[in-house]
Amino acid sequence: MNGNSNAPSVSRMRLRPIAALSAILTLCSLLSAPTAPASAEPVQNLTIAQVLARVYTARGGLVRLRALQSQRVTGTISFGNDASGPFFVEFRRPMKMHMELTVQNQTVVRIFDGKEGWANNPFAGKPNPEPMSEEDLKNINEEADFEGPLVDYRKKGNKLELVGKDKVEDKDVWRVKLTTKTGDVRYYLFDATTFLLLKWEGKRQVQGKEMPIQSYYREYREVGGLKFAFAIDSGNSANDLTQKIIIEKIELNPQVPESDFAKPGAPGETAAPAPPSR
Repeated sequence: MNGNSNAPSVSRMRLRPIAALSAILTLCSLLSAPTAPASAEPVQNLTIAQVLARVYTARGGLVRLRALQSQRVTGTISFGNDASGPFFVEFRRPMKMHMELTVQNQTVVRIFDGKEGWANNPFAGKPNPEPMSEEDLKNINEEADFEGPLVDYRKKGNKLELVGKDKVEDKDVWRVKLTTKTGDVRYYLFDATTFLLLKWEGKRQVQGKEMPIQSYYREYREVGGLKFAFAIDSGNSANDLTQKIIIEKIELNPQVPESDFAKPGAPGETAAPAPPSR
């Protein structure tokens, strides 16, 4: 791959869109406030608890959200004009994740068993599986959090703040600020009418540098009574949405064996990025 001008850059192959994907798949939050139906018109005055209560209802309700024990997502991801390929990602409670992505006949693997993580990234000159760095472990701990950072956010040491109203592509939204226990700041922008997530803003450490990232969530569909975004566009800004995820299938509560979260094998031993038949 060295010297190939068409090869995707190392920073793009860090797969930060997968973090955004896991955020939308597990987006819910457990507060004591009662749920309420989403209004047909934007509501002008709400508290953070009331906004999140409506988010529960928009997604399909807390009962269905709490019933999820595992998920499998398959689709394709593209990096602008550089490359594209199929991916799959599996989650299982409480903190397990397995992701594979194949681009230009090279397979990237990221696995987390709840305590340890491994990755092999041939685009970064690392074809063999290696233990994750401290930076990667921090990120994958968040990505593998089945319930997302809004669930029991106080217990997780996170802080939430309702910043106020904003706009996303001419739609009224509620802007919610999340500050993690490590001090990282992210923003969730929920449609003021449907209370579905329309945009996520944050920053990621890539090769020692802090990079902004934005993700836009589109094409919501219902699966098993829950709503999911089936298209996610990400990039450094609204004018640079070069990374696109198209979801083809979402499986709820599939049987995911423990072996899927074991240390990956050497090149040639890992599975192709398609979920095995169960």
